[in-house]
Amino acid sequence: MIRSWMRRPEGLAEIVADVLRIVGVVSIVVAGVGWGVLSSLSFVSAVAAMLLPRVLRVRPAFDILFCVAVLMSTWSSVMGIYYTTRWWDLPMHFLTNGLFAAMLYVVLVRLHVLADAETLPHPVLSATVMVTALGFSIGVLWEFFEWFGLNYIDPEIYVGYVDTLGDLVQGALGSMLAGLSMRFLAGRPRPRRVAERVPSPEAGRAA
Repeated sequence: MIRSWMRRPEGLAEIVADVLRIVGVVSIVVAGVGWGVLSSLSFVSAVAAMLLPRVLRVRPAFDILFCVAVLMSTWSSVMGIYYTTRWWDLPMHFLTNGLFAAMLYVVLVRLHVLADAETLPHPVLSATVMVTALGFSIGVLWEFFEWFGLNYIDPEIYVGYVDTLGDLVQGALGSMLAGLSMRFLAGRPRPRRVAERVPSPEAGRAA
């Protein structure tokens, strides 16, 4: 795990993902100065989440999508966009809920808690069902967190019956789409061939 975290990026896509993580670290300071301690702590949690795809060595495109979603969601919260643009909450739930469910699925498969859908008779259907279920569970837990935040942290957090149902529906739809896409999202980056990494003896003698 530590080796995966500390390894050098390979290729432009992995560099872009690492740059996004650096943006997250910088955002901790910017949010703390501009919006206060709670906003800074929000980005601490965001950066911790953004490290997960690097540790898991998921496909770089998935890594980038995940990091962008985390940054967009956190900045939207810090800057109050969810209050000023109420409809923005729905596409963000669709995006973040789906990607978090997909990432959780990868974690549970790597830990051998869930079966890899590719080993089952109907891999696409199995992945879709599992990721949708995980996403819906994440959505429910998030709504509980919003209720807790409203009552014990920040009374300005917007929580309502219609808002909760809309969030859960959008999160479930996003998770369903992520489940249908797991063959792409869960794929590991193709390792470079040994011949590409290690010079051949003939090449050494020619030099």
